[in-house]
Amino acid sequence: MAQGLERNEAPIHSEGAALSVRWVQGFPNQSIHFVNNHTICYPSGNYVIFINIETKKKSVLQCINGIVGVMATNIPYEVVAFSDRKLKPFIYIYSFPALTRKTKLKGNVLLDYTLLSFSYCGTYLASYSSLPEFELTLWNWETSVILCRKSQPGMDVSQMSFNPMNWNQLCLSSSNAVSIWTIERSNQEHYFRMKSVKLPLEDGSFPNETDMLFPTSLHKDPIYGPVLPLSAIARLVGEEAETFRPKDDTYPLLHPTMHCWTPTSDLYVGCEEGHILMINAETLKVTVIQKREEITCPDNVAPLISPVSMVYQKDGLLTSGIDGIIYSFIIKDLKYQVKIILEVEEPVFSLLFSPSYKMLLIQTDTGSVYSYTFGEEPALDKILDACDGKFQAIDFVTPGNKYFLTLTNSGEVCIWSIEDCTCASKISLRTPSTTLACSPSSSSAVVGTVDGWVHFLDILEVESPQVIHKTFLSRSPIQILSYDQQGIYLLAGNAEGNVFVFNANPSSSFQILGFTEANKDILQISTSCCPEAEIVEVLVLSPLVETGRSRLEYFTLPKALLQVSEAFCDERGRLRDELIRKFLYEMEHMLSSAVLDFQHNRIYGFCSQVPYICSYIIPEKDHVGACILKPHQKVQSKQYGPGMLYMSSHGLWLLTVAKCGFLCIRDIYTLESFVRCRSHSHQGHGIQSVKISMDGQNILVNGTDDGTLVHLKWKQLGSNLANDILDYCQQLLSVISSTSRRENDYLTILRQSPEMGREAEQHPTESNNNLNLDSSQEELAITYERKEVPWIEKKSDEAIKNEVKLFSQKRKEIKRGLRELAKTITNMMEENAKMDSISKLDEQEFGLDLEELESLQEESEEEVAKMKKEVEMHNLAKSYLAELIKEECWDSMVVKGRALKCFHIPYVVENFPMKARTEEELQELKRVLQQKTIETECLKLRKELVEVQSALALTKKHHEEDEEDEDKIIKDTNLPNYLLGSLSTEFGVDTSLLTSQLELHSREEKINQIILLKDIIYRVKTVFNSEFDAAYKQKEIEIARIKERNVRIEEIISDLDLEETIWQPAFEECEQPERTLVVEDDEISIQKYLAPWQKAKTELVMPLEMDGLLQARASNARHRGLMDMMGGVLEVKKEDILRMVIPQPAFIAKPDALWTEEEKKRFKEYEKKVKELNEERDKYRKSLETELKKLQNSIQESTQNFDDHLKRLFERRVKAEMVVNQEELKINNLVFSLLLDEEISSRELFLNNYLMKKQEEKSQTAEAIQKAREDLDVFKEQHDNLAAEDKILEHNFKKELSEVSGHQVDILYRLFKRRPRIHKQKTQTEASSLSPFGERPGSGKLNRDNFAQLMKAMDELDSTSNMPEGMDPLVWEHFCAIRRAKVESEHKVKQKAAGLMEMTAFLRRRLEDDETVQHEIERVFHELIRLQDDKAKFQVNLTIQILLKQGQVELENFQLILGYPDAILINKTIIEDLNSVIRTQGQKKVASMMESKEVHKGIYQIEWEHKKMEMQMEDLSQKAWDIQMLFFSRDRQKYLNEPNYESLIAIQIGIMEQTINVIDKTHKKNVENCKKLLKKLGKYSNQKDRANYTLSCNLQEELLAVSERQDICNEIGSKLTCEKIAKEQYDNMMKQQKLTHLSKQQAEQISVFQAEVERLRMKTFPALVPM
Repeated sequence: MAQGLERNEAPIHSEGAALSVRWVQGFPNQSIHFVNNHTICYPSGNYVIFINIETKKKSVLQCINGIVGVMATNIPYEVVAFSDRKLKPFIYIYSFPALTRKTKLKGNVLLDYTLLSFSYCGTYLASYSSLPEFELTLWNWETSVILCRKSQPGMDVSQMSFNPMNWNQLCLSSSNAVSIWTIERSNQEHYFRMKSVKLPLEDGSFPNETDMLFPTSLHKDPIYGPVLPLSAIARLVGEEAETFRPKDDTYPLLHPTMHCWTPTSDLYVGCEEGHILMINAETLKVTVIQKREEITCPDNVAPLISPVSMVYQKDGLLTSGIDGIIYSFIIKDLKYQVKIILEVEEPVFSLLFSPSYKMLLIQTDTGSVYSYTFGEEPALDKILDACDGKFQAIDFVTPGNKYFLTLTNSGEVCIWSIEDCTCASKISLRTPSTTLACSPSSSSAVVGTVDGWVHFLDILEVESPQVIHKTFLSRSPIQILSYDQQGIYLLAGNAEGNVFVFNANPSSSFQILGFTEANKDILQISTSCCPEAEIVEVLVLSPLVETGRSRLEYFTLPKALLQVSEAFCDERGRLRDELIRKFLYEMEHMLSSAVLDFQHNRIYGFCSQVPYICSYIIPEKDHVGACILKPHQKVQSKQYGPGMLYMSSHGLWLLTVAKCGFLCIRDIYTLESFVRCRSHSHQGHGIQSVKISMDGQNILVNGTDDGTLVHLKWKQLGSNLANDILDYCQQLLSVISSTSRRENDYLTILRQSPEMGREAEQHPTESNNNLNLDSSQEELAITYERKEVPWIEKKSDEAIKNEVKLFSQKRKEIKRGLRELAKTITNMMEENAKMDSISKLDEQEFGLDLEELESLQEESEEEVAKMKKEVEMHNLAKSYLAELIKEECWDSMVVKGRALKCFHIPYVVENFPMKARTEEELQELKRVLQQKTIETECLKLRKELVEVQSALALTKKHHEEDEEDEDKIIKDTNLPNYLLGSLSTEFGVDTSLLTSQLELHSREEKINQIILLKDIIYRVKTVFNSEFDAAYKQKEIEIARIKERNVRIEEIISDLDLEETIWQPAFEECEQPERTLVVEDDEISIQKYLAPWQKAKTELVMPLEMDGLLQARASNARHRGLMDMMGGVLEVKKEDILRMVIPQPAFIAKPDALWTEEEKKRFKEYEKKVKELNEERDKYRKSLETELKKLQNSIQESTQNFDDHLKRLFERRVKAEMVVNQEELKINNLVFSLLLDEEISSRELFLNNYLMKKQEEKSQTAEAIQKAREDLDVFKEQHDNLAAEDKILEHNFKKELSEVSGHQVDILYRLFKRRPRIHKQKTQTEASSLSPFGERPGSGKLNRDNFAQLMKAMDELDSTSNMPEGMDPLVWEHFCAIRRAKVESEHKVKQKAAGLMEMTAFLRRRLEDDETVQHEIERVFHELIRLQDDKAKFQVNLTIQILLKQGQVELENFQLILGYPDAILINKTIIEDLNSVIRTQGQKKVASMMESKEVHKGIYQIEWEHKKMEMQMEDLSQKAWDIQMLFFSRDRQKYLNEPNYESLIAIQIGIMEQTINVIDKTHKKNVENCKKLLKKLGKYSNQKDRANYTLSCNLQEELLAVSERQDICNEIGSKLTCEKIAKEQYDNMMKQQKLTHLSKQQAEQISVFQAEVERLRMKTFPALVPM
């Protein structure tokens, strides 16, 4: 290749070449922060960008280790903290505006920090890391020291903030939890204390939570033992038991999104469900703030669903949601009112107030930043205008020293100034875009889109770019756009592998010259065009994924192509390979990038799988096919990941970028880098693209995923390097200047003439009429909608149209033949439709496409094979399932389950299906039996020893009593054992080894009892099954007998020609279930499928078998003779008499008159034989009928007997099932007791573990208390020493000035007591008035600043102008030194006093924690004692099963008592004997009482008659007096005189009702007045509550002062304390004497009352007690 510029081929030697960052353009994807009142900052990629809000100037801070992670700012100190993203990250703290690093914090985090937060007061920084540590760390960032840390595994936090009013409080919130962290400090030690907030439910209500650890509200059931918490039932004994809750007991809670602090140290929390919570940070009380009902929202206000951001303002909140509206929540009395502040065009991401609270910063989702100033016009100002998406492509506007272009993935094109990266203009194409390129020869640019369009832009006037032309190339995305170095051609590559060649001049309307085909997924297009060359070399790189290689397609484009483009293309627009000299090359390894050298016919490639950069020499000879290129030069890139290569404009620099984020500029000859710069990092997947200006002075680097665009400038560049590229730039600009001037003039004219622009735009996009491509549908009148057709499809359509015109005659002939063939096939199909179903063909068989028929046949065969496979697999699954069921339910059964039915009655008896006992069960049973046998033998031996000893000591008299008792015991043992709890003894089962139900206390005894009960169940089932098997065999015998008798019955019925049916019993399927597993031939309803070879075999075998059968029948002559001559029998049996017939003589056919004597004689003999035969027949028939009845009666009797036996067996089955259920009930009770025992053990183990845990906490709190006390004592001693030294300084003042006169000493002493006043700045007071938080507590810095101001004020006081007259200067200097020392001492004492108070409070909190832990330990002890009592009661109080006969216990009115908490179980005989004694004594008492009753009855009767007479006399006297004193009132007179007395009364009643209604109305008015008064009083009460709250705050301060003074008084007044104690002891003694005297008086009164009670009780004796 020719090269127009002479260059030295020697390698470049550059000493000290280096690049630096000029500016960075990026938009925030995290929350922005204020550094001071006028500056904001945010992270972007590897940089932190600072923007001055007033001047809009930017400054950049680069992170040297990669992408910036999380960031935070401290406004009082003006510092910025951010973390890097790498393994074991650091936290860097830089000062602003110097941007110097103050410190670097190194923690134990492995992956990443997720949150950072500064405290407003103090030098504290909180950091939080998620996986894997979940650690919260508190730093002193000035000293780089970790103060404290705490890990909370699994706790993912989304927001963290310090309390602005109290640095000791920190809030951490996530989407499902809110926690308050308190930082406690004791001297230099810091500790975290975490408290979780209990959130309400989703509807805003609060759940009724019970204490799951120590449940107190659970009721106790005396029958089923203690009720335990769910954790004990779940067998949890570790820490998970403390928080265990079942799924059914969990309810969805609110999901917090944001939080903010208030000046009262409360928290406002916004929730996803739309609720706003207020949380008291001290008590953790949660209050749901309600909306005011009387205030309605405006019509355009949407309900706040989920607040994305929230900030506090005075009297309420400012929140924002996804709707782009900023709301103001005015909160008062726990109710809020919503107002709209402003509307933003985009969804709001975060809100932030400036430190002075004069400005509100609004950040949107796209990254734009607005400032809203309250009370100013315009209120909303845009600080940062973000692009619509991340940068997809970049390029310089030629020559690249003023402007450059960017393209976002949404199609937004922006023109930026290179100087300060200000946006000159932007235009949106409103379509997803992929790539961008700027023309070197004109002020135009081109954009490629995803849908295959290419848009050409006029950027001559950068303030107003416009689209001047667009072309629809293809339907696949445009991936690459590239101009050659002189701007002659534009190359566009799409995803299908087509490379389109454009005329790059706007004057040609960007004519498409043609296209060439390459491999799919083009990676890069590289061009080479020297100023004096007549061709443009093009290199296209594409991957060969199948072979793991890369393909290079090299071709040339002559400059003459612009004039004769049609000669280079075929009809479809494809460039001819022979004319463009197209060659294929392949590499044996994958390349991610490849570029052409400008001079030496070389190709440079970046290997994608190995870190090497290779150069390849292009062969000079032509070749056919693909040529394999070998590396000529190979250099290690020292960059990892797939990279890209770019060539500088003069071709001497090779720019390499990769995933690592480093940009390297290399010498083209040695491939060694002379400049290396890291602009991005591998965490953001490195660099996406890089562009260098034509003069090489400006370099733009675009990140892949971090959304950051970096402008690099030369910090230092050698003169040779700069001169080479500047000279080439001037030469190239001079070459293209004429073309550029001509094309720009055309763009100017085009911009001034819109009509010409529209014509230029419409001319190349005109499309011809739609072509009828399908010849078979030319006759159909179908209209298509006009759509945009790609250029490549248009060219293809034009070629097809030309071919149609060329072969029109042949097309007509073919169409005519097709019509005739279609007509013939239609006639054939009509004939086929008339045929019957057997001979009818399918419609598919009329298809003439043999390939289609074959494919249909193959599809049907595949479908059949698939169905066969599915059926086989289905049958196999069913067979497998059947085998499993059979093995589980049939084969594993030793005794198969079957039933037995009666012959005549509907009784069904089933046996017990039984599985074989396993070897383990048998061994366990054997062990238990041996153990029980040994225990029984031991018990017998013990009884024998006791009986022998007792026999020697007893007399004969006692022997007789013992014999009677033994008889009773023997008699008792023969009684049914109702304590056994079952009827198992009726089945002959030995129950002697069972333990009594009253003695089952231990776990082992219960387990052994369960094993024995299972054995009893097994033996009961075995006994019944043996009886069932006997009955089954009996039925088999009966059926066999019936079958034998039915044979004879059938013969008799056939002989007698009766129409009776024979009853033949048989076993049903439930009686013989094994028949279900066997499929009989008659059960198969479908015909068996036979394979073709089986059918052929059957057709061959059947004729042979028929021939053999016919031959066998034809050869049996003896059988045919017997059947013909003797009826098939050799002799006549007695049974055949009914079938015998005497043949009539032949003469009977003649008339009687013609008979001869011989014939008459023979007829008489014939009649005699017939009569004898009939008599024999009658006798034989009667005998057969008798035999038939006998057989039927015997069958009936035998079956009836069997049915009776089966009835008894049915009753036996019911009783056996009863026994089994009884034993299983006992087993269930025992299993329940074992289960409850395990639950109690689990609960006990958990309580022990919990107690150990609390004891460890107790030891820790004790150690903390001891350490805090020791530190407090040491600190207190230091404080006392400082206070004493301060007092000494004051006392020694006059001694130090002893040489001075007394008058001067007095003056100096007054000056010694004087202290300067420090005035606050006015700006701070104004800021505090605007800020809702007001003046915040002082920090360490503020304290130091105040002390510095104090010292500065002291310097003013120490000046000689304040020296008294006549004072010696030396004395004044000495006095100033003493006063300064005194002030410093006072300052130290104040600091120590504050620290002492803090340590005292810390000790008090530790004591409270210790008391809390001690209380928890006591609770655990009480719970353990209660649990042990319950366990002991449960082991003693047993659940037993008692058999009761039906009707023995009768209850009236179903009054059944279920609770017997005070009952005991004793023997029945004891109660009966006691009842008999009570009954006898009661009868005696009743008899004596009846006698006394009769006596008293007579006395009472006489007294009653006497009283009756007296009362009658009194009644008569009273009546006489009443008659005399009778009063005749006006009402009675009115009643007697008034005729309508009732109507008068009704009128009065109406008047009274009206009066009552009036009174009710008056009462309601009074009630309403009272309610209003109550409301006023309620408001007054709220005011008083607020006043009380203020007084309580003041009270706390006063109490603190009182406590300090009390401590002082305690130290000073020990003597007064002793006197006080003595006085208290004296008062206590006097109280004790008074109480003793009072108790004696009360005891005397009680004794008197008891005597009176006894006297009254004896007065009413005797009393009858109801039985």
